[in-house]
Amino acid sequence: MKKKSEPGIVRGCYAAIDLGTNNCRMIIAINREDSLEIVASYSRIVRLGEGLAETGVLSHAAMDRTIEALSICANRIKKIGVDKICAVATDACRRAENADIFLSRIKSETGLDFEIISPEKEAGYALIGCSPLIDTTSERSIIFDIGGGSTEIIIVDSRSLNLDRCISMGLGVVGLTEKYGGNFLSEEDFESMVYEVSIPVREFMITLERDGIEINSQVQLIGTSGTLTTLGGVYLNLDRYDRDRVDGLNISIKDIEIMIRRLLSMGYAERSAIPCVGEGRGDVVLAGCAILKAIISMIPVQKLIVADRGLREGILQEMIKNNGRYKALV
Repeated sequence: MKKKSEPGIVRGCYAAIDLGTNNCRMIIAINREDSLEIVASYSRIVRLGEGLAETGVLSHAAMDRTIEALSICANRIKKIGVDKICAVATDACRRAENADIFLSRIKSETGLDFEIISPEKEAGYALIGCSPLIDTTSERSIIFDIGGGSTEIIIVDSRSLNLDRCISMGLGVVGLTEKYGGNFLSEEDFESMVYEVSIPVREFMITLERDGIEINSQVQLIGTSGTLTTLGGVYLNLDRYDRDRVDGLNISIKDIEIMIRRLLSMGYAERSAIPCVGEGRGDVVLAGCAILKAIISMIPVQKLIVADRGLREGILQEMIKNNGRYKALV
């Protein structure tokens, strides 16, 4: 009997995998002549950085969960016949003492080869990924990415799309949730989280002012993270998350503050029952809201744009720019 042939390689088909402290995300796209066609996407909460702040290492349970998710990514890549793959790891692997051992295990068990990228590269890819949402008629834009282990704030020259300044804060939803709690969080603890995040944000804003970079009410504010897309889904009262409706959504700061107060007033079970929150984010969403509140309190704008795009899309664009050869940003 003739063996069934293996799936072939689809030329111009790219996969980008982002392994963060909380999530494992993948996107697969085909480069058409006039557009980038997304053919598959995947996201799973793996909590890779669980306990990392206390122990300094990735736990066996966290690594097992992550490899299980990455095995699904590898199988989908093989099934679709991806031509080029770029897989990057961020904050958790930057900080973990056993990161090299973990990445070797990923390579052995899934065939995926990961690169640990710097905060600066992470910010650069987020800028590229979010660039279609930037209003090039405005003078300046701010993109912020609330992650599991770190948060980046990027100052962009909107007309040239050049990165002016950026900061990577070692404050993310996983670490803050482990420190303050998430299932049952008092208003006092929530405000303590906001205060802790506001200190480096304020220092960054002071540095910008000293360097002559004005942050005024005309600045365009773009947020990319699970926190923002979750709030976008809650704002639209979606029964099921819809990327097409959330990506690019404008939300007023007033409505953001109302949603934060609403989520804070709920118990864990009630928050988790909201379709676009879910049990996997019922705790960390409050830490994300605290980071968000600290950021919007420092920037005098009336609205923000929700981006369901960022690092993965930026990597795809960079791969295509380099004719299918992945070339890391300098």
